[in-house]
Amino acid sequence: MKAWQFTGTNKPLEFNEVPEPHAGPGQVVVEVKAAGVCHSDVTALDDPGWMPLFPELPRTMGHENAGVITEVGEGMEQWKVGDRVGLAPVMSDGDALGYGKWDGGFGPKLVATSDNLVRLPDEVPFDLGAMATDAGLTAYHAMMSAGGAKAGMKVGVIGLGGLGYIGARVAVLSGAEVYGAEINPETQKLADEIGLAGVADSIDAFKDKKLELIVDYAGFGTTTAAAIETLGEFGTLVQVGMGRLEATINTYPIIINQLAIKGSKSGTREDLEGIYELMKTGKLNPPMNLITQADIPDAIDKLRAGGVIGRFIAMYE
Repeated sequence: MKAWQFTGTNKPLEFNEVPEPHAGPGQVVVEVKAAGVCHSDVTALDDPGWMPLFPELPRTMGHENAGVITEVGEGMEQWKVGDRVGLAPVMSDGDALGYGKWDGGFGPKLVATSDNLVRLPDEVPFDLGAMATDAGLTAYHAMMSAGGAKAGMKVGVIGLGGLGYIGARVAVLSGAEVYGAEINPETQKLADEIGLAGVADSIDAFKDKKLELIVDYAGFGTTTAAAIETLGEFGTLVQVGMGRLEATINTYPIIINQLAIKGSKSGTREDLEGIYELMKTGKLNPPMNLITQADIPDAIDKLRAGGVIGRFIAMYE
């Protein structure tokens, strides 16, 4: 089979012939039906700081996947051929699909374990199922598990792209009063669809709202700094976005307003089950751009250039 593989920093993905995987003990093989393309794929290709995540090269990328089980290994009898599944990306050994020693969904089949497998409800199509495994899982975990969003809470969301759209919508569905910050004017037009109480270029436009929670899905340094300046007393910042890995912040409001700062990455299989339950209702339908496997490098280039609305999802037949 053919797969898009990472071979090193500042090198394009290579479309290589690779052997089809088989299920060992504690493993299943999943035929990938949908694979998301994430901005972190861009960063992994461009930033040498990510190289420690790739101890073995080449590696088939793609950490947002949904599909159908085609082979079941010893000890995995709770699963059967034909089961629809979404794949939580992080493994118990700290690796993730598409990194370390685990190939991802930029190829048509991959190996998964009990670390990954979540049943995909029949009501949730494969494209949504794939998006949920990273953009959805990460957004949900940051907002609900780390942030504790709940009914009546005043919440800020920075970045309304793939993750931020979902995080904001999840908060709205939980009954929170949600304000969004987004620099792309086209993406700002999604405010009513999401159910936002307000939207602006920067979250500090809502300083008078005394926000209790801000989740920064962008992470461009300046966004982190603005969140700290905006939070109300005893507020919490959850940092998710990694647009820049450094930020210059003012410690005064942290001290005076007794703020809490948390980091959040990925999520658990339980988080994925939670977001699938929301998706079953039909009330969580983030924008998507459906592409083919052949289009994956072009999608990465478009993400690198910026301004993309919606998640790129590669669909396999």
